[in-house]
Amino acid sequence: MKILVCISHVPDTTSKINFSDNDTKFDTNGVQFVINPNDEFGLTRAMWFKEKQGASVAVINVGGAETEPTLRKALAIGADEAIRVNTTATDGFSVAKQLANVINTGGYDLVIAGRESIDYNGGMVPGMIAGLINANFVNNCIGLEVDGTSVKATREIDGGKETVATSLPLVIGGQKGLVEESDLRIPNMRGIMMARKKPLNVVEPIDVNAETTSVSFLKPTPKGAVTLVSSDNLDELVSLLHNEAKVI
Repeated sequence: MKILVCISHVPDTTSKINFSDNDTKFDTNGVQFVINPNDEFGLTRAMWFKEKQGASVAVINVGGAETEPTLRKALAIGADEAIRVNTTATDGFSVAKQLANVINTGGYDLVIAGRESIDYNGGMVPGMIAGLINANFVNNCIGLEVDGTSVKATREIDGGKETVATSLPLVIGGQKGLVEESDLRIPNMRGIMMARKKPLNVVEPIDVNAETTSVSFLKPTPKGAVTLVSSDNLDELVSLLHNEAKVI
């Protein structure tokens, strides 16, 4: 089984976020980048298939050379090879088209993508990949078993879980539950050394027109000061809720 894991290069959630050029571009200065958490759950599950079933695992990213350290980390975790599509990730559709082109030429059986990236939270790419390559699709995937070409997948739904039977080729949008946080792997020294010898192939992009563009970015408004009201002064509390908070 050939597995391709899609890897997004995203800011660490502890990084302080700023924008430049009149709030039209993300300012990367001083920002630490990591593997998108939803993708890391998928990569860890792919490692299980590699170790238990002899699957081959490749990782892929759409981005510039600055994303290669993130791909190298995925190689250090255990992926066999990495692919970088040499273009800036603009919108979800263009990313999906670039990924679908590589998938069609690579003959992959299972494509594991994160349900969404934690930077833009678009949640569009896995489903569009499945549509573009004419593969089965399971989103919000929290469980995955493969036996030959038969697949049993569990996905999160409102109020519970749903288990479905499907078959390869398959695209999933994975999330926490596919593996648990305690199962995530930290690259060790041996893995880091081996990653230096594994192939990281750079492929040129196909021509794709972006369907959306970012006009501007806006950070959340800072929270205001807390007003403390004595439990004996209910009239003041009602007045504040009505006149300032405007919730009643």
